[in-house]
Amino acid sequence: MSGFDDLGVFYSDNFAFGDQSETDSQRTDFQAAKRRLKEFIRQFHEGNFVYYYRDQLKQHYNLQQYWLEVSLEDLTSFDELLGEKLNKQPTEYLPLFEEAAREVADEITKPRPEGEENIHDIQIMMRSNANPCLMRDLKSDHISKLVKIPGIITAASSVQAKSTTISIQCRSCKEIVPKIKINPGFDGLNLPRRCNSDQTTGQPRCPVDPYFIIPDKSECVDFQVLKMQELPDHVPHGEMPRHIQLYCDRNLCERVVPGNRVTVLGIYCIKKFTRAKRGPSEKANIGIRNPYVRVIGLSVVTEGAGRSTGISFTPEEEETFRFLASSPNIFERITKSIAPSIYGSLDIKKAIACMLFGGSRKRLPDGLTRRGDINILLLGDPGTAKSQLLKFVEKVAPVGVYTSGKGSSAAGLTASVIRDPVSRNFIMEGGAMVLADGGVVCIDEFDKMREDDRVAIHEAMEQQTISIAKAGITTTLNSRCAVFAAANSVFGRWDETRAEENIDFMPTILSRFDMIFIVKDEHDERKDSRLAKHVMGLHMNALQSTEEVEGELSLATLKKYIAFCRSRCGPRLSHEASEKLKNYYFYMRGNRENQSDKKSTIPITVRQLEAICRISEALAKMELQPFATERHVDEAMRLFQVSTLDAAHSGDLAGAEGFTTEEEHHTLLRIEKQLKKRFAIGSQVSEFSIVQDFLKQKYPERTIYKVIYSMIRRGELQHRLQRKMLYRIK
Repeated sequence: MSGFDDLGVFYSDNFAFGDQSETDSQRTDFQAAKRRLKEFIRQFHEGNFVYYYRDQLKQHYNLQQYWLEVSLEDLTSFDELLGEKLNKQPTEYLPLFEEAAREVADEITKPRPEGEENIHDIQIMMRSNANPCLMRDLKSDHISKLVKIPGIITAASSVQAKSTTISIQCRSCKEIVPKIKINPGFDGLNLPRRCNSDQTTGQPRCPVDPYFIIPDKSECVDFQVLKMQELPDHVPHGEMPRHIQLYCDRNLCERVVPGNRVTVLGIYCIKKFTRAKRGPSEKANIGIRNPYVRVIGLSVVTEGAGRSTGISFTPEEEETFRFLASSPNIFERITKSIAPSIYGSLDIKKAIACMLFGGSRKRLPDGLTRRGDINILLLGDPGTAKSQLLKFVEKVAPVGVYTSGKGSSAAGLTASVIRDPVSRNFIMEGGAMVLADGGVVCIDEFDKMREDDRVAIHEAMEQQTISIAKAGITTTLNSRCAVFAAANSVFGRWDETRAEENIDFMPTILSRFDMIFIVKDEHDERKDSRLAKHVMGLHMNALQSTEEVEGELSLATLKKYIAFCRSRCGPRLSHEASEKLKNYYFYMRGNRENQSDKKSTIPITVRQLEAICRISEALAKMELQPFATERHVDEAMRLFQVSTLDAAHSGDLAGAEGFTTEEEHHTLLRIEKQLKKRFAIGSQVSEFSIVQDFLKQKYPERTIYKVIYSMIRRGELQHRLQRKMLYRIK
């Protein structure tokens, strides 16, 4: 019997004692960890006894900034075991760290002013120098651990409130249960279904689900939900980019906007799987959870042109770049380094060099801005390496986004407003031009875009903003990017006999391009021979060495040099250069009378004048010069002459804004008036007979076709019967 009694006592006591001892040991462990964390904040010092975190905490608290940023490496060097625990069990040790910081802040800020007896909660933000983990590599092993992931913010919700502690009250017996803690993140709390007073005898039972929340006795913090997409460089070819939700609270709210490239340090958590709509017959998926990251550290990536002033270069790099800028042939060296595997197209490469460096963005005293980015359009035959140039620019630009015309919509290029399936609130997602803020957006197959989508980027190209007014959201996003577009002609290949019919663009979009190049595949025996030799050399030596196609500067050097020049230099026009440009503009506007006593209006407007200013500033920026001189203006005028002006004079851009002489404009109006008299609305006439009639009246054939195609573009005429008949719609 004694053995039986001993056995029973042993088992019952052992279970109760085991649970108690485990809880006590855990509590003791937490108390020891909290004590070490307080010692870390008080005692960690660098160099000559600079108590970094203690001083930072006191300074922030006095400025009413209730947060402390801690380096994970510093904590690990102070106590390796504690750093490992925080890394592997952040949900348990991070609240201890915040309690420790609050107690240390209470000690070091005494005496405080009257009325500030209560100490504020301190938010701990972490940073780490560890190598980031790609979004695609996040697996179930990482759940509840610290992860560091890079990405680009594509959407941001408005700031909302989340309860940290709530007080609940019973509807029946009015009993109040105070300060129930709620876990941070997307975790919620299920209210008790039965009232606590039911356990006491002699009272009537309260109904089921008796509790309601008392809002006045609840404590809340701000939180914001972000949507992060993996960086374009990390997306394997042919795959969709991955997304993940970020939960930011308190001081981490409103740190970033859509388009920012960030590196996030946070806890990889899971939340309950929710569907936007679930039918009555469908059951919830038990055990399935959606991942998200609860952010405890957020740093905006500043490397890249136009990002911010925080770009860092080593003194050796700075010295190298300044020596490079002082070399007399720097412009030629940069030009040779742009797509060296593509033969020829020297002027186009010079224009691309100017676009990559860009002019100076100016903010005027009245609050308006003048863009510094240079927009380029390549028009012409297929097989002239237009798309290859676009791909190269995407690689070399510090921030580059590549998109194709047919696969891009207006919302995809600018911004869209969508409804969040969980919160049912409207949130805004930035498009390609918002994500390319501070860089270049390359649009291939520009002519294949729908007209409505093309009109959507008018504002983004000139004012460099995107205005949204949808679903009650009225806002303006920045799109400070250069546009590099490539397009084919209407007929596939360039048709010399139909000059302006090759282009199916509205004048409004053409005038927003600073330089327009007509790229033709001309037959020239010597040129074709050199081109064939160059291409064969590339194919033969591609696998052996890349030295021959590397050019003067390597891709990495060129990319960093562009970022250096854009961050350190913002040149302005010198007095002599501005005078020369003013005289050139006055001369080109045709304020003189020719021999036939008629004013000749040459195609140049204020937009083209500003384009030459931007090109001049870009040329000065390559040399790190503070002022653009006459030499830079001469080269800018030459580039403008060989691109836009040559295209306009050859009649290829005769339909563009300001690109039509006054006499030709009157002729166009006369032909259109007679054409409308010729046949009524709803009737159809042979196109050949109409053209022949106007030719008998001595009108130029090119002008006749120009009127017909402009009316077709406006939707007044329509081709029928294999383009032989013209049908008038309105």
